[in-house]
Amino acid sequence: MINIEIKHSQNMVSYNYALKTMENRVGQIINKKNKELIWFLNHDHIYTQGASSSELEIINKNKIDIIKTNRGGKITYHGPGQRLVYLMINLNNRKKDLRKFISIIENSLIFFLKKYEIECKTFKDRVGIWVIKNNNKFLSKEKKIGAIGLKITKWVTFHGLSFNINPDLSYYNNIHACGLKNYKSTSLAELGVNIKSEIFDKEYAKIFIDKLKEI
Repeated sequence: MINIEIKHSQNMVSYNYALKTMENRVGQIINKKNKELIWFLNHDHIYTQGASSSELEIINKNKIDIIKTNRGGKITYHGPGQRLVYLMINLNNRKKDLRKFISIIENSLIFFLKKYEIECKTFKDRVGIWVIKNNNKFLSKEKKIGAIGLKITKWVTFHGLSFNINPDLSYYNNIHACGLKNYKSTSLAELGVNIKSEIFDKEYAKIFIDKLKEI
């Protein structure tokens, strides 16, 4: 049995509080004073810029509340209906292979979505999870349903995955999400699937922990 704590927050969690909580937990994990943690939560409407983000990724600047953060990646949106999965995982206890760890995050979501007849894939030139088929029908162009941004300190990871269950997708119109100009985001709701976040939490955690054994 992998000794990982799983935490579920149903009320909105402020981004700054979440960041401080993650940083504290990472320090505890490094110093062997606490368990690894998978934290499921939601943020209120906000845009976050990762370490490689550019101001050119912002379309409607006056409408955006932006926080610059220490994760990798570019700009993205967080808000109600989007589930965050923050992963404080100690790779010192596993292979120190960040690319493999990212693929585990991606493949866990791809496996989860298969249950709902949603087929996804990943691309080498753009991190994230992209829907290509829904109910055996190809989309005219792939759409992003999950974004990944990580930071690693002494081989302990934090930040993680954002997954669109039923957010207001119009908020993506204010940015070039993940620095990409010609791609759109989608959600389970837009694809005709309605589930509660509790179902996603339970199923994704089970799949991720099982796939974590691969590293």
